[in-house]
Formats: sequence, C-alpha cells, structure tokens
Amino acid sequence: MSEIGTQIGTGIGGDPDSKLLAAAVAGDRDAFGELLRRHYDRIHGLAWQLTGSRADADDIAQDVCCTLVEKIGGFRGEAKFTTWLCSIVFNACRDFRRRRRSFSGFAERLAVLAGLARAPDGRDLYDAVWIKSAIARLKPAYRDAAVLVAGQQLTHAEAAEILGVAEATVSWRMHEVRRLLAAEQGS
Repeated sequence: MSEIGTQIGTGIGGDPDSKLLAAAVAGDRDAFGELLRRHYDRIHGLAWQLTGSRADADDIAQDVCCTLVEKIGGFRGEAKFTTWLCSIVFNACRDFRRRRRSFSGFAERLAVLAGLARAPDGRDLYDAVWIKSAIARLKPAYRDAAVLVAGQQLTHAEAAEILGVAEATVSWRMHEVRRLLAAEQGS
C-alpha cells in the first residue's frame, strides 16, 4: 500500500470510511462501490438542495458518480472524505447552473411543448416550492453557505474550504441567514 493509502487506511481524522478509502484509492472496485452506496444519498441530497429539482439532482448525482471513478485515485486525505465529496458535488452543481443559464432552459421548454419530455410531476413541484421557499430569497453566497452547513451538516471550516472563503466568512454568512430568516418571520 502506498504511503498515502497507509495514511488514509489508518483513519487519520477519524474518518469512518478510512479503510474503504484506502482500498478504493488503491483501485479496489468493490471498495469504491461500497463508498458510493454509503454516500449516494449525500451526493443526491446536496445536488437536490442546490438545484431544487429532483430530476436535476438525479443527473448531477450520476455525473458525480462517474467523475469519482476518475478522481478517487487523487484523494489524498488532506480533508475528510465527506468534505472532499461535497466539494465535488458543489462544483458539479455550479457547472450545471452555468450550463443551464447559458442555454436558458429553452430546450427543456421546447421538449415539453413538443411532447418529447414530461413536465415536472406534482411531487417535484411541491418539493421545489418547499425547498425554494426556505432558500430562494437568500443571496447565492448565503444560500450556498446555508446548504453546506445546515443541509449537509458540514462545519464552517469544511464549508469555507469548499466555497474558497475564510471560515469567518462562512460564520458571518450563517449569522446573516439566521438574521434574515428571523426578520422575515417577524413581519
């Protein structure tokens, strides 16, 4: 086992997936598959929270799983696996939003109108309204911090690493989220 695989395998940072990680980094397909099984709900859940759409989350989760096949060998244990994984999902969602904006959803609407695709079902509409009602009014920086800290239960330090900002910035953003939501409830 490589030095990095040994570090990961010894459980540095108390990661409960350390042995699986070490095996997956070394190329063990079964270990990789088990990691995906353990963390798929986190991948899908974060994508859903960030996009507000189950269908988009399905697509992003599938893309992330494929990306992980290529990236797992590069995991070095410098961050917890879940933090590293959340950063990959976060970036995939950011890329998805960029692509979606550039095309402005025209193709989707046209496909529904032409009968080539289904319109969102009632569950998606209800879920999207529920999710959006809680976070849509937030500025993107606040929303991203709230999704990572409250939605994914990451520490402020882990969210800061993913967002590329200082930990104090995440703490301030979360304070602002609480303040904004409290003010809204009071009105």
